Amino acid sequence: MNKNIFFGLGLFTLFGFSAIGWAIIYFFIDVPFGLVFHHGVNIALQIPLGLAYGAITGWLGWLLIKSKILTETRKFYAGVIAELDLNIHEIIFISFCAGVGEEILFRAAVQYYLGIWLTAILFVAVHGYLNPKNWRISIYGGFMTLVIAGVGFLFDYLGLVSAISAHFAIDVVLLWFLTNEKEKEKIGITKGAE
Repeated sequence: MNKNIFFGLGLFTLFGFSAIGWAIIYFFIDVPFGLVFHHGVNIALQIPLGLAYGAITGWLGWLLIKSKILTETRKFYAGVIAELDLNIHEIIFISFCAGVGEEILFRAAVQYYLGIWLTAILFVAVHGYLNPKNWRISIYGGFMTLVIAGVGFLFDYLGLVSAISAHFAIDVVLLWFLTNEKEKEKIGITKGAE
């Protein structure tokens, strides 16, 4: 995938998904949009708790992806990510876009109607991790469903900013590991090789 397309998708996720979430909240849930950011505990507590949850579950997700049974899955995703040759600033940007846009849509809007578990299943399925034709990726999808349900509970009990922070941290950790030079070497990708 072209890096410009990838970043365009990131911006669409940030602004497009947020707009869709806002519309659902405004027209169907009938709550002023700003209130979704004000429920829960103090934001100064939401951020570190969300980041901690995301970092831990992202790392656990990496350990699962690194397992022998998911080698082919890891190679596939590492190859896709390696082609983009993301640096840490780009990883942070993409993770921020996904964390904000997807959490406003899925947690603040969709979860209101479907609840935590169905929203988590839908979220993971939309990302392609629940695939009946690929049981290996579905193992990872099952794990991610539990993780994303945890993000749903963060939203319910702590607030939207904790869910955004957790999603951001999960993505940063996983993207960082997938762009790691040692991982690129394992799958035969070297810098400058076309």
